[in-house]
Amino acid sequence: MSRIGRLPIDIPSDVTVTVTGRDVSVKGPKGELGLTIARPIEVIVEENQVVVSRPDDERESRSLHGLTRTLIANNIVGVTTGYTKGLEVVGTGYRVAQKGGSVEFALGFSHPVLVEPPAGITFTVEGNNKVTVSGIDKQAVGEAAANIRKIRKPEPYKGKGVRYAGEVVRRKAGKSGK
Repeated sequence: MSRIGRLPIDIPSDVTVTVTGRDVSVKGPKGELGLTIARPIEVIVEENQVVVSRPDDERESRSLHGLTRTLIANNIVGVTTGYTKGLEVVGTGYRVAQKGGSVEFALGFSHPVLVEPPAGITFTVEGNNKVTVSGIDKQAVGEAAANIRKIRKPEPYKGKGVRYAGEVVRRKAGKSGK
């Protein structure tokens, strides 16, 4: 039995979970998220808990059991508290500025890079080198942060670029002089 999948998910008082056929809808104070459940997995809402079960011990059922439970739990956390991911811009002359809802990066290119937020995602800039990506969908927040980081990944010699908050960049020694 899946250790994660068999755990029931507690539903907070301000959240409603609705199961219609294969669709699970989660409404909370920050918004609404939906999820379509894969075929063998069953989801039941009883009292103040969501219970995810599987009919058999086939390989596919086992692999989807814990995944489905975690996705529903992530949706519940998203509509109550939301998700944030921090990014830091490191490098001489590298900076970031808020332009309305979008963010403009100066990352050593010949032009500034303007990044528009996807639907449901907000960008906030702190100072001139920190960006916070926030939203209710964990996957969308992570993907938006990864797309920003992809513009100029941290390089291993000087450590310049866009990195996640708290990310450790392994440094290389560079050339050795004689």
